[in-house]
Amino acid sequence: MKKGVAVFGGLILALATCLPAVAQPNIKAVETIVVDNFDAQDGGWKVQASRYASEGYPVLKYFEGIPHSLSVYQPSDVPAYVLGVKTAFDRKGDNWFEVYQENEYEFRGTVTQLDFWVWGANYNYNLELLVRDAEGCVHSLNAGSLKFQGWRNIILNVPTWINQHSRLRNGRRNLSFVGFRVRSASNEAVDNFVIYFDNLKYTSNTLSNIYDGYALKDADFGSGDGE
Repeated sequence: MKKGVAVFGGLILALATCLPAVAQPNIKAVETIVVDNFDAQDGGWKVQASRYASEGYPVLKYFEGIPHSLSVYQPSDVPAYVLGVKTAFDRKGDNWFEVYQENEYEFRGTVTQLDFWVWGANYNYNLELLVRDAEGCVHSLNAGSLKFQGWRNIILNVPTWINQHSRLRNGRRNLSFVGFRVRSASNEAVDNFVIYFDNLKYTSNTLSNIYDGYALKDADFGSGDGE
């Protein structure tokens, strides 16, 4: 009899444990979204550099090409392009340049990872990604050294302490991508540096900030004059 009671109690406990998992709705939708693969050559990309940039630099241009690992997914009859930047500075030191979009790209949902390809020229330079949080503050995410040759896939985790959504109705809704920043080591050569980027994308939980009644957040109450 005691054995039967123990078995029955175990079944009740198992059902109690499983019920919440069945009853709760799934509010997670993980997606990978492409910001720009640069094939269209019209992403509104710009470049700016620090004060000692040589006359005529930096130069931004699109080139036909693709990392070998991505070429298997590219249709043979569709040309692929990458975004390239060439820089030169008049002196060594703390030189930097930034590659950014004319209008900041607003991510969807809560971003967990940033993923892109970068071509290194084996210079002792460092790469950062700049993002703007829900309070309007810009954060620098270290993507590591560019002291390598050829293409490399970079994947960055977005720290959970970065506030991606404002609690206010008129606040920033999502994290945004500000741009890439490349900085030279103080004793590194600063002439004839080139870099290429391809296939910038991110992974996000696109339903993380959606709730029952979300559409009412933007309800239009008029001018507030009673009419």
